[in-house]
Amino acid sequence: MPMMRRIHSLNMIELLERCVRITSLSGHEQQVATFLRDEMDARGLSAYLDVAGNAVGIIGKGPRQLVLLGHMDTVGGDVAVRYETDATGARRLFGRGTVDAKGPLCAFLLAVEAAREAILASGWQVVVIGAVEEEAATSKGARHVAKSYRPDMCIIGEPSGSDGITLGYKGRVLLEGRINQTVQHTALPAPSASERAVTVWNWVKQFAVFYNEGKKKAFDHIMPSLRRIATGDDGLNEWCEFFVGVRLPPGFTPQELEQAVTSYVHSAKTEHKEEFEFEVQTEYGLTLNFRGREVAYKSRRDTPLAYAFLDGIRNEKLRPRFLDKSGTSDMNVVGPVWNIPIIAYGPGDSSLDHTPIESVEVGEFERGVRVLTHAIQGIIGQPID
Repeated sequence: MPMMRRIHSLNMIELLERCVRITSLSGHEQQVATFLRDEMDARGLSAYLDVAGNAVGIIGKGPRQLVLLGHMDTVGGDVAVRYETDATGARRLFGRGTVDAKGPLCAFLLAVEAAREAILASGWQVVVIGAVEEEAATSKGARHVAKSYRPDMCIIGEPSGSDGITLGYKGRVLLEGRINQTVQHTALPAPSASERAVTVWNWVKQFAVFYNEGKKKAFDHIMPSLRRIATGDDGLNEWCEFFVGVRLPPGFTPQELEQAVTSYVHSAKTEHKEEFEFEVQTEYGLTLNFRGREVAYKSRRDTPLAYAFLDGIRNEKLRPRFLDKSGTSDMNVVGPVWNIPIIAYGPGDSSLDHTPIESVEVGEFERGVRVLTHAIQGIIGQPID
């Protein structure tokens, strides 16, 4: 019977610590990609950097393939890498990426290392991928992966907690707008560029309120957020730029939101000239740019992949939870293309994503590695030690 390799707990968290010490903002992942490639190689995987810049490690041969897809880029903000003991006495590792999502990615690598002999004896091929640009809304790495592989199952590396199994992610569309107009005296009743921008934002927010009425689950809601607004003038012309992110539920596409906003602006120009007396996409007017379009994706819970994780979580004496997330992930990219059993899993509290206190509890990280190891062995059909 192939035995699971034992990994000393110090080596578990040490890998993540070394990984988060490497700054890897979206678009600047080469250094961490090289680090991960070398770690994969040292742990028995055939490793390389692909043409998109992803770090890829492959182990095993056979007709069936399991892809473990994480991402190695992070958002900005310097979170000092350090260990602290919290109020419960638990030791925590702080650093950008400990949760989102170098933690889950390093857990992938450690679990595959632990299950190495079982994988080699199984007739499965396991592919570990650290993708680029997940946080940049371009998902360059995942889009390349979606075209390059056709796996039988996939695990996305995102924080779910060691007891959580994520089945779904909301969709998304990003709206960038700019309003230009001639400066007018503030004593005049005509709206300023800033007021016009706020009118657009208020309409998007009200549209969401009407759509969400009667829908009890947050996962079924349209969720807009005004992420940035900036104004200025040169004494002759004034401008206002605004950036809106909209999280979309299953059944409502980015194109539908885009069409609704565009239709509103065009109708408002004619029906409410006192509010919108300007032309769309002219030098002095309103310009709208939609990007970052992702369709919501929801996977099933009654698959061998989900069952393997239920077993792995229960093996740690934890009560499993199925989750739907209000954010997006690379599941939104590869899920609709592959249409296979897919879940997202990883140690860490997702409420700490992108925050100044991003950190993972060491014991939680180790439990996540053990759950992953157990699940991988269950997936490939090997007995569990």
